[in-house]
Amino acid sequence: MAEENINSRDIPNPIQREVRQRCGFGCVICGMPLYEYEHMEEWAQVKRHVADEITLLCDQHHREKTNGLLPKETVYEANKNPFNLREGLSKPYNLHFSGNEACIEIGGNSFTCKDEGYGTAMVPISVDGTPLIGIVLADGHFLLNVVIFDEFNTPVLHIKNNQLFYSAEPWDIQLTGTNLVIREGHRKILIDFDFQPPNKIVINRGRFLRNGIEILVRPTNILITNNSCLLSGNHAHNCHGGLIIGHHEKPIGGFFGMQNIPRYLGNRKEALKFEREVTKNHQNMT
Repeated sequence: MAEENINSRDIPNPIQREVRQRCGFGCVICGMPLYEYEHMEEWAQVKRHVADEITLLCDQHHREKTNGLLPKETVYEANKNPFNLREGLSKPYNLHFSGNEACIEIGGNSFTCKDEGYGTAMVPISVDGTPLIGIVLADGHFLLNVVIFDEFNTPVLHIKNNQLFYSAEPWDIQLTGTNLVIREGHRKILIDFDFQPPNKIVINRGRFLRNGIEILVRPTNILITNNSCLLSGNHAHNCHGGLIIGHHEKPIGGFFGMQNIPRYLGNRKEALKFEREVTKNHQNMT
């Protein structure tokens, strides 16, 4: 149990992370992924940060507790059995995207789409027939679809038509402002999203995993470690497909497609070495 006595109200990061993990990364009562840290015993009385004495509450339930509408006993009971851990998934949260145009930036590559009538859609990344990222534009609506898998092909995050929900299994999940980060471990980012409503998403860093395929996203490039393929500075507009990997029963046209690709066997040293060399050469040229 982490504890720190301090005069500041700011909760140290290690204690925040311990609280998030224990509470399932959401409000312990309703599971909302937008939450605040709440000292179950009032801060003014205890003047300390003890992980077991802190919980997560969404804005509504936090205000209800502060105003006396939500009994402290109810919060304590929910803290013992948080919503997300009980359900296995977070409460769905609706992202606010709209408009006739969409832009997704992934590791220095951009994918844009403009509504051209019924059926306008784009799949920036797809592996073996599974769209890992997809967008649909129709009648002023911008619908984002994302699925993030772990190394065991288990989905840990899903955005379905702008509705976001995630598993409580990852090591850490934070939705802070417009930034969503899922970590596999200390300093091991699985995915880093920056949502920029109404019509833009930036994927800064992470790993897209599916069926032995590993796609690493860096701030300036995409690296497919299976075959050391590096993509940087590409732009695709109104292509139905972007990066299309593996077998697809229904062929998808895209700007970059690979069918016969070796599956990930755990050794990516050569791919990372190649990435460093290409990046170094590019820097020397500029």
